Amino acid sequence: MINLKGTGVALITPFLANLEIDYASLERCIEHILKGSVEYIVVLGTTGETATLTDKEKETIFTFTTKIVNNRVPLVAGIGGNNTAEIVKQVNNFNTPGYVAILSVSPYYNKPTQEGIYQHYKAVADASLLPIILYNVPPRTGMNISAETTLRLAINVNNIIGIKEASGNFEQINEILEKKPANFQLVSGDDPISLPMIALGADGIISVIANAIPAQFSHMVRNCLAGNFNEAKPAHYSFLPFTRLCFADGNPAGIKAAMQHLNLCNDYLRLPLVNVTQPTREKLLVEINKIKNV
Repeated sequence: MINLKGTGVALITPFLANLEIDYASLERCIEHILKGSVEYIVVLGTTGETATLTDKEKETIFTFTTKIVNNRVPLVAGIGGNNTAEIVKQVNNFNTPGYVAILSVSPYYNKPTQEGIYQHYKAVADASLLPIILYNVPPRTGMNISAETTLRLAINVNNIIGIKEASGNFEQINEILEKKPANFQLVSGDDPISLPMIALGADGIISVIANAIPAQFSHMVRNCLAGNFNEAKPAHYSFLPFTRLCFADGNPAGIKAAMQHLNLCNDYLRLPLVNVTQPTREKLLVEINKIKNV
């Protein structure tokens, strides 16, 4: 078992102007996140623009992050896709030190049935040397992992330890939280609904905006987990405009614009992603400055 309590950060991948990986900026971003006292870091999820990276680049980022973090917080590796045999191979071969679990997104594009999703995750979990965290994000994958399938996996597959739930479907979230095994962990995959999800029993959040505001966001999450919701609510509401703007022109375009404003990295993106519009950028900078000054 690993502990997913608190704030995990879905780490960005900074690029240079020539779109090579900017390792100096990646180190600055990691140190900024660690200074903010988050509980763990997720490497090469959606926010890391993983779909545009080569296998060699992924391997190098995994290793580089281990070196910089140096066991100061646990690391979770993002390894997922829609070719089950390939993901089985990747998780079976993954042995980079410092990683305690694998976050694996539900298969996309193929549009598998619930039985297909179940068999995919069972095969991945059976092959993996590390525990698996399911990742349900229907707006990106085109298919929802139903509460029934999540609970079936939680009960029947020992190596599956939790789920990052980004469906936004509270009926589904309620059912999972009510019926899940005690040792199966559910974390929010949506920054703006972290507070209500924790109030229902979620263990925390894997956050995008905590790349930029790790100290402020993780403090709010810790208040929520301690039941101090009256203290957490002002921060929760203050983050909402910034969060909306971070996603207004796509992720990670928004958070990278914020990180550039903080002098942590440039906001270069690999196509098909493009930068935020100038109106969005201007509003983003206003909102992040408000948060910095709280």
